[in-house]
Amino acid sequence: MKQSISIKNAPAPVGSYSQAVLSNNTLYISGQIAINPFDGEFNTESIETETHQVMKNILALLDAADMDVTNLVKCSIFLDDMDNFSVVDKIYSSYFKDSFPARETMEVSKLPKGVRVEISGIGVK
Repeated sequence: MKQSISIKNAPAPVGSYSQAVLSNNTLYISGQIAINPFDGEFNTESIETETHQVMKNILALLDAADMDVTNLVKCSIFLDDMDNFSVVDKIYSSYFKDSFPARETMEVSKLPKGVRVEISGIGVK
């Protein structure tokens, strides 16, 4: 069973993909960028605000699947500049209370719409 998740509290896709897909109690969250889902504007004034917006978008998708950050088992973080790693890592880690999901962080040459950070995730019920 596969169910596409499409909600107003996360940005509409900017390409041919689902915001998230739920399959057999596993939620696959597409890469989220710093788009405010309520006005469609990019929240990119700083790497800090960008990272918080990305995490809010991920939380909204988890919530739509009756999950929260404790259900995340794997995340991937893409940065356009690895010099932002410590700032992004500090903000990212603030969303977790206990154990962290498995993760990799990588620098890429370019991200969609010129953003600086993109995060995807996998959650399990």
